[in-house]
Amino acid sequence: MVIRQPGTIARRMEDIEPFHVMELMAKAHALEARGRDIIHMEVGEPDFPTPQSIVEAAQRFIATGHVHYTHALGLPQLREAIARYYQDRYRMDVEPERIIVTAGASGALLLALSVLIDPGDSVLMADPGYPCNRNFVRAMEGLPVPIPLDATTAFQPTAEHVAAHWTGQTRALLVATPSNPTGTIIELTQLRALHQAVVQRGGTMLVDEIYHGLTYGFDAETALSIGDDIFVINSFSKYFGMTGWRLGWLVAPRTYVRDIEKLAQNLFISPSAPAQYAAMAAFGDDTIEILEARREEFRQRRDVLLPGLRELGFTVATEPLGAFYVYADSSRHADDSYTLADALLAEAGVAATPGLDFGVSSPARHMRFAYTIASVRIEEGLARMRNYLRTANG
Repeated sequence: MVIRQPGTIARRMEDIEPFHVMELMAKAHALEARGRDIIHMEVGEPDFPTPQSIVEAAQRFIATGHVHYTHALGLPQLREAIARYYQDRYRMDVEPERIIVTAGASGALLLALSVLIDPGDSVLMADPGYPCNRNFVRAMEGLPVPIPLDATTAFQPTAEHVAAHWTGQTRALLVATPSNPTGTIIELTQLRALHQAVVQRGGTMLVDEIYHGLTYGFDAETALSIGDDIFVINSFSKYFGMTGWRLGWLVAPRTYVRDIEKLAQNLFISPSAPAQYAAMAAFGDDTIEILEARREEFRQRRDVLLPGLRELGFTVATEPLGAFYVYADSSRHADDSYTLADALLAEAGVAATPGLDFGVSSPARHMRFAYTIASVRIEEGLARMRNYLRTANG
């Protein structure tokens, strides 16, 4: 018998890295506390307030005083509203019974992985990709397996990548479209090819669609149109502007719903009741009109930031078509993007995220810039970086 010493930390924690962007943001806030003006392009949070209709719906519910637990899978009327949203936006019939309302998209992915992953199972995922995903897999005692990607495939995996990385321990493939940090998408034909490659190998496909609604010049198609054996994750945070409300949803294959329900009962009891009642107003025509106007504003911001970064010597080989990020090659200015990010923050007052957060595929060469601030602030940030880089490069 192995006797562990008091204070011993679980071994899995050795593999779970900090979320570096949050630490960078803490540095930025510390500078602001000392009176510095910081331009924030480091965090993926819309700067718009939650639409007033959503806020008022929450206020009306809270005013009743009857703020109690809801069903573990979410309010039935909210699940039905999400199903109608799929019909209205995608012309897709999705059974409300397959929709699980969760504590943010993170809660959705944790539930999906919990019913899929046994200790030692591996999950394929894009690299670069959202950093928390690999930590979620590790928390389930699974093994996250990065697929190193570059601009030749728009930083998205292909069926050939799946074939090359699949092993006897592989359980699933996780993809995101649009993607964080690159803003690139997976066309429906490519999603079908990925799905076929996964199913042929006895695996399961998970698709992160939390940036749906934030594509520019076209509407994204949901992976649910491919088959009902796919797990799809979505959120009220990005398009709907409800980050702090911590509400998302999962569309799961029917055979998994009962087991997900058991987990949700034990892990979360239920999602936030005020957030759920607020979200009921997110699908109203007046609210959608506001959100679509904000979507156009994001596009305009992208069209300021993207050429501005290129003019400064950053290479953006694949144009972002969605989300609100530009993933840029910064190697012309520094060998290490983390060092460059620190210098831009300290010297120029511009906060951007180094590639270190997003995986092992050339992180030192890349930085992520978020266009979640007003265009005038983006222009100011570009001017500050221009002045700094001119001085730093002699």
